[in-house]
Amino acid sequence: MSRHVLSLLVEDKPGLLTRVAGLFARRGFNIESLAVGSSEVQGLSRITVVVDVEELPLEQVTKQLNKLINVIKIVELEPEQSVLHEHVLVKVKVDAATRPQVLEIVELFRAQVVDVTPEALVIELVAGVQRTAGLLKMLEQYGIRELAQSGLLAMGRGPKSITERIPRS
Repeated sequence: MSRHVLSLLVEDKPGLLTRVAGLFARRGFNIESLAVGSSEVQGLSRITVVVDVEELPLEQVTKQLNKLINVIKIVELEPEQSVLHEHVLVKVKVDAATRPQVLEIVELFRAQVVDVTPEALVIELVAGVQRTAGLLKMLEQYGIRELAQSGLLAMGRGPKSITERIPRS
């Protein structure tokens, strides 16, 4: 099994996300990460899907996805040729003694504190998967009270765009 990051350009239509996720589910693939949002073209959305699967079954799902009428384009993004980031909010338990240590970790990972109370800090980080995992590992010892993590967002490096050669209205 290997990890694959797919970027789909789709029409912004109700039910499409369910159909896309359903194709993976019917094949028994676990979606590790799923992120959906607007694209730079009005009426089109971008879906980023991360799956752990062998090459051949993934090719079959990609062909089926291409048959969906509202799927415009599918691109597999190679990690070394892409920018891959997550967004994480983490609430960490602190007191007067541990607050300076947690703040040092925040600075080390170039994260930022977005909320402060006497008993907790909410920390925000937008970074690659490894840096996010490193921050969470370092904060575990202080007590992670709550965690909210986005799906992976991905975009190919360089001047090309997934929306190139797409007719714009």
